[in-house]
Amino acid sequence: MSKWSAILLLGPTGVGKSPLGDLLSEKGLLGKRCLHFDFGQQLRSIAYGPSRKEFLPSERIFIQKVLEEGLLLEDQHFPLALKILRFFLASKKAQGNELLVMNGLPRHQGQAEALRPWVAINTVVVLEASFEEVLERIHKDVGGDRKGRRDDYIELIYKKWLTYRERTRPLINYYQKIGTPVAKILVGRKTSPVETYYRLVHTLKQNHHLCLKLSGA
Repeated sequence: MSKWSAILLLGPTGVGKSPLGDLLSEKGLLGKRCLHFDFGQQLRSIAYGPSRKEFLPSERIFIQKVLEEGLLLEDQHFPLALKILRFFLASKKAQGNELLVMNGLPRHQGQAEALRPWVAINTVVVLEASFEEVLERIHKDVGGDRKGRRDDYIELIYKKWLTYRERTRPLINYYQKIGTPVAKILVGRKTSPVETYYRLVHTLKQNHHLCLKLSGA
């Protein structure tokens, strides 16, 4: 597996990362073809859907626990995360010249460091919203991606919010310290995926250093 150029989507559950990633796959980004690696969706597919036959029963049981309890894969589980990424790339018949849109991996510094030999995060995109805004977005399914979700109940949403604040949001400082530019996009209660997409495109075009990083220059 060669080293892939990527952007990383960060933000709490419900803020619209998955719909944005899907639009990036559909529309591309500044002329680059994108592949949306939605780690949460991959986990759900392995645990309950069509991808389950590609993984061991012990792996599926562990992934089901991760989903049901809102857990993170810790450092010792990185080989499984890498296996899931490899499976995704193979299933997409990826050529190696696409821009990976990483969504849900990495989610803490241990994962970020373990991922560096395989994926070059060139730009971090942070979608920001308050907890109240997140709750309303999930309740109204503003992004259109919550149907059939088994984990959209208030206790688990709050647990994920806290985990994001404590474990994942510190990745912003981690990437800034190693020279990776960060773009922040405000998302409101009714902000649609299309609005978020065009806000991202506008932000990148207005910040030349972000475009240079994205292009690998």
